[in-house]
Amino acid sequence: MDSLNHNATFRSSPEMEKFLCNRLLDPTQPISERFRALFSLRNLKGSGPRNALILATRDSSNLLAHEAAFALGQMQDADAVPALIAALNDLSLHPIVRHEAAEAIGAIGLESNVALLRNSLVLDPAQEVRETCELALQRIKQLKDDGGKSTVEKSPFLSVDPAAAATSCLSVHQLREVLLDEEKGMYERYAALFALRNNGGDEAVAAIIDSLGSKSALLRHEVAYVLGQLQNKVASAALSDILKDVNEHPMVRHEAAEALGSIADDQSVSLLEEFSMDSEPIVSQSCEVALSMLEYERSGKSFEYFFMQAPLVQ
Repeated sequence: MDSLNHNATFRSSPEMEKFLCNRLLDPTQPISERFRALFSLRNLKGSGPRNALILATRDSSNLLAHEAAFALGQMQDADAVPALIAALNDLSLHPIVRHEAAEAIGAIGLESNVALLRNSLVLDPAQEVRETCELALQRIKQLKDDGGKSTVEKSPFLSVDPAAAATSCLSVHQLREVLLDEEKGMYERYAALFALRNNGGDEAVAAIIDSLGSKSALLRHEVAYVLGQLQNKVASAALSDILKDVNEHPMVRHEAAEALGSIADDQSVSLLEEFSMDSEPIVSQSCEVALSMLEYERSGKSFEYFFMQAPLVQ
């Protein structure tokens, strides 16, 4: 997942759409250019962008493939579900891709997918995928309990979150206890995490940073993602330690790299430059994309291709 989410839909010419699809799927292009195309396509509707993103979920770059699955979930396009199911069930794919396919199925939220998620919850060999299925099942259940209303979807960060933020009547201390409790269910801990993110105060950020010590790689990766959304420099040291740890799960190191790119202090940039040569492609490519995004931002340009286009109101 990346820390920049946009739910607006943009106008684009057929020529631009074709260019973006071709750029996304062209393995000869730098990974940062392919990500620029991906981030642009997720703001478009229709079969062309959807099909290009579906094809990208099978890309040789696990980073790009997982981001394409994430984008399909954020777009909440029900027509993408069969391809996401196929990705979830394909054990030849990297767990980071299968995890993102499961999360996307939960983001789209169709009750008809409950049985297959339950199946993967039991049978998938990767713990991070099983835990994602647990989250997706609970999200679909909450959507059903809410009568299909979008209470799960509302996020001040414009992201379709895997869990609804916990009730605002809980204190930061109570939320911290839930987040750090290894006996709690994953959905409840995620709900506490997003509530702390939405609070955003110093105490809340400190609690989020503390949860980077969780036993669950899935939770740790989401914590790093949230710290990227918050862009709080207080988290730089902890995120740097994760990126440096070659024994950490690649999905956690990847999110730490993207979060450091969002924080963008001098030390973070130096670390991203160093680990853009990491032996794990998920990590090295994350650093490369983060540095490219930062370069565009500092030059006053948009990382996405059609920043001059007018947004359509949804």
